[in-house]
Amino acid sequence: MPKITLAEAVKLKSVLSKRIHELEEEMDRLAFFEIEKASPLPTQKRLFQDAEKDIDEIRKDFRLLDKLVYRANIDNEIQFNGDSLSIVEAIELATQLRAKARKCKQFGSAQKEEFLYMIGESSSMLRVAAFEPEEYRIKSLEIERHANRLSNLINSKNYTIELEFDQDKYF
Repeated sequence: MPKITLAEAVKLKSVLSKRIHELEEEMDRLAFFEIEKASPLPTQKRLFQDAEKDIDEIRKDFRLLDKLVYRANIDNEIQFNGDSLSIVEAIELATQLRAKARKCKQFGSAQKEEFLYMIGESSSMLRVAAFEPEEYRIKSLEIERHANRLSNLINSKNYTIELEFDQDKYF
């Protein structure tokens, strides 16, 4: 059976998802006719049932591809910071690192001390950070660098893994 890399499979899933959406829209267009009472139905080159058949075939391929991708993401590992992670764990870790980097950036852009409002004539309320914003700005850059490195490792690994799937119908 022909093979496809995991990276190509991920792209193909996106293509199939888009095609399913297009076929659903086509089914909506082909499902009904607006005609004058007692008039014959117009003839069409493509029938409602043709679109339905096509969408069923693509959905079957999508399910198979999905299963193969999930299995590959569980069965294959990458090395990152001295740990061996399955691809699925690595994907989740990259997502978590990006979320952490975003939060650190938010804290890194804060003011150490910020005036809020006056209390009476001689006192004021301040908002004071319980951390050093500059440390969090630097921390966000480092975490983002790790997330990018991990993403690159995942992408590289995805090009080395082959799945048994015939992509000729789609590419």
